[in-house]
Amino acid sequence: MEFYCQLTCKPLIFNGLSQCYFNKIMLLNIDYTVYKDKLKIRKTGTRLEIYDPMRRRYFVLQPEELVRQMVIQYLIIEKKYPLSRMRVEKGLTVNGLMKRCDILIFDKQLQPYLLVECKSAKIAVNQAVFDQIARYNLTFRVPYLLVTNGIATFCCKMNYDTEGYEFLEEIPVLA
Repeated sequence: MEFYCQLTCKPLIFNGLSQCYFNKIMLLNIDYTVYKDKLKIRKTGTRLEIYDPMRRRYFVLQPEELVRQMVIQYLIIEKKYPLSRMRVEKGLTVNGLMKRCDILIFDKQLQPYLLVECKSAKIAVNQAVFDQIARYNLTFRVPYLLVTNGIATFCCKMNYDTEGYEFLEEIPVLA
């Protein structure tokens, strides 16, 4: 398995690592489903809606939105990230096109700190997902990147001086 960071054109996961090593070291062991009971879900007519505490309103319950809301609950409850330092669907321009990142976390100095890309559980965390977050990070240049589909979660620390990165065994504490 090999992923390349579009920012550095270097492998995010190097050839030669066994699948066992990849799963044990690179893949974070987070069960977001334990936060489902913290979510506010309602039925409006024939559709289900989920409450987003960041945007303070309900949205159609889509698989990616469910993952995003569970990740937000994890960051608030387990990592003690304040809601006041989170932005959901923050706008940015990539190659002249308007895009929106899923979650952007700011540090105490209100500088971008952690960029999160959420996918539906049906979407594999693959090269395309890493390419997407790398493109978004060209704008933000955060110290940490997080990619998840609710099942597989990866977090890495960026080193812009060496144009490198390091996969982490856990999501960092907020600075």
